[in-house]
Amino acid sequence: MLPFRLAAALAALVLPTAAFAHTGFHADGLADGALHPLTGADHLLAMVGVGLWAASLGGIARYALPVAFVSLMAVGAALGLEGIAMPGVEHWIAASVVGLGVAVAFQVRVPTPLAALLVAVFALAHGQAHAAEMPAMASPLAYALGFGLVTAALHGAGLGLGTALSGTRLPRIAGGLTALAGLVFAFGS
Repeated sequence: MLPFRLAAALAALVLPTAAFAHTGFHADGLADGALHPLTGADHLLAMVGVGLWAASLGGIARYALPVAFVSLMAVGAALGLEGIAMPGVEHWIAASVVGLGVAVAFQVRVPTPLAALLVAVFALAHGQAHAAEMPAMASPLAYALGFGLVTAALHGAGLGLGTALSGTRLPRIAGGLTALAGLVFAFGS
């Protein structure tokens, strides 16, 4: 009964916001930056997924994966703001959700540098998407600070959940549901 309730709570949390991933209603930029990762299910699931995978890998991966993601997400955003676009960014984002979901569901064990490289590639795409959605009048620094802090918090939430639920099937179930959601993002309407 607990896995069903967890899945239902997760669905209630993220599905109503899936259509609102692009905020654009705060002129300062900080609030927009903070809201962007929270209001798009694709971003939310990938960022929590980084924390869940880091928890399952343990050791230095608990820090390396979130740091790699946040750092390269900032690089991706900076490149995007300079007009350097990553081709197929939405496909990369969907792939990040699927890939991270699979990594969590199957407890994929790879060396930490390889895991950090993988999340860094995904982070470039997320950074590009964040930059593309920055409101015209927003401060780029405030906007980046907003999405950077919230991304780190989502990684921390995933890490905390993964650690607290270690030894149960719940992280694996969450990973499987995340991968399925990523497939919907990739191939859905």
